[in-house]
Parts: sequence; C-alpha cells; structure tokens
Amino acid sequence: MKLDVIKLDGAAAGSVELSGEIFDLEPRADILHRVVRWQRNKAQQGTHKVKTRSEVSYSTKKIYRQKGTGGARHGDRGAPIFRKGGIYKGPVPRSHAHDLPKKVRQLGLKHALSAKAKAGELVVIEAADGIAKTKDLARHVKDLGWKRALVIDGASVNEEFARAAANIEGLDVLPSMGANVYDILKRDTLVLTKAGVEALEARLK
Repeated sequence: MKLDVIKLDGAAAGSVELSGEIFDLEPRADILHRVVRWQRNKAQQGTHKVKTRSEVSYSTKKIYRQKGTGGARHGDRGAPIFRKGGIYKGPVPRSHAHDLPKKVRQLGLKHALSAKAKAGELVVIEAADGIAKTKDLARHVKDLGWKRALVIDGASVNEEFARAAANIEGLDVLPSMGANVYDILKRDTLVLTKAGVEALEARLK
C-alpha cells in the first residue's frame, strides 16, 4: 500500500510504499488483547503485601481459657476472624509476568500497525529532526491536528527533537526497537518517520 509522506510543517514530501504483510492485515482483537495483557502483566510491580497472622502486632497469649466460657475456642487476637487480625491468603509479592510466544508478539505488532493504517490514523513524515525548540514543535503539532500522538523514529531518536517533544502533552517519541502494541493502540495518531518505516519492516519481516 502507498501512503503520502509529509514534512513537519505539513508540506508534501512524496510517498512511501508500505509492506502489505505488516500494514495491510485484517486486525484481530484477540491477538491484540493477548499481547497487551502480556505487556501490562509484565510491567506490573507485584509488590502488594498484607500481614498474615504471624506478622500482626498482637500478643500471642491465649485470650481466655479453652473451656467453660460458653464462647468459641480461641487462641490469640491475631486470628483472621478478629478485627485488625492477620489476613488469610492475602496477596504476597510475586511476578505477574507470563510467557507469550515470540511469533504472537510479532503478529501483535503487525496487527497494531495495520489497525492504525486501516483506521486512517497512520501518518508518515520525512524525518523527526530540524526542530530544537518546544514552542516550534508544539505549533507544528497543533497545526497538524495531533492530539495524542506517538512518533516512532529509526534506530535512534534525534536528541534535539526528543528534548523538544519531552514537554508537549500527548506527544511521545520512541526509537523503532521501542515500538510496542500498547503504546501504539492507546494513541489517537501513529506517526512514523521514513527511517522508522524501514526499521519496522526490517524488524518484522
């Protein structure tokens, strides 16, 4: 498929041929869901923790005698049935990550790129450079109508451009190796540089 290329000021800069194997697939929600779930679970800290019966700050003395009270048989106040007692089978620090085949992860990225292309939310720019000031870049972004955009460059991101973009709300910049399904799907507009297109095609073929 062919797509027009623009410059950051909105001027035309020719066109680019996009690989149908990557940008022209029929997006599958189940594949995208699996990859996003894998990403978010892997990113989860898993530092949640509750105090168990042995960790709460209470005396372990038996609260009253075993027999003759007419009440239930209890040991110490740290039992889970008492207020402020230990929590029974609560969360403990652990990893939430799970495995996902590499082929499925690659397929997920292809489907995310295809979903953006199909929705008309894919923009190709000539290059992400030549702008060093946040004010100038913010003006271009506003003129282009990008509300929440992700810019994916080639193997590396131009330092001046990344610095200019750092303080603009809703604009993020990533190198091609940082491209991932979650970040692509949560933005309204996906912006690829010509170098980014080449790098993604080389990565996914």
